[in-house]
Amino acid sequence: MNIVADESVDSGIVEHLRQDGHEVRYVAEMQPGLPDDAVLDLATREESVLLTADKDFGEMVFRLRRFTKGIVLLRLAGLSAARKTAIVATALNRHPADLVEGFTVITPGACRTRHPHQ
Repeated sequence: MNIVADESVDSGIVEHLRQDGHEVRYVAEMQPGLPDDAVLDLATREESVLLTADKDFGEMVFRLRRFTKGIVLLRLAGLSAARKTAIVATALNRHPADLVEGFTVITPGACRTRHPHQ
């Protein structure tokens, strides 16, 4: 899967996803401080799912009706880095088709996807 990881995503998650065979572009490595709209534009232009811990992207998709290839919002605060990585890797590997053009929220106990443009 092609993924753009926002700089709010832990680097350990990015590395693990790369090891799993995902093509991950990491904003923190490319251009730290890139504004959210530019991050979303990058992900859309590259036909990549956006992985983020920043809730502002939800507003961009639902209120502003911005098109996206898909957004995965991580709500995993307070967990260890290893636990976060395991949860994200499992969700992305088990549900890749659900993520396309969806808005997915990953929490410690669930992976929920809505399709805002349907």
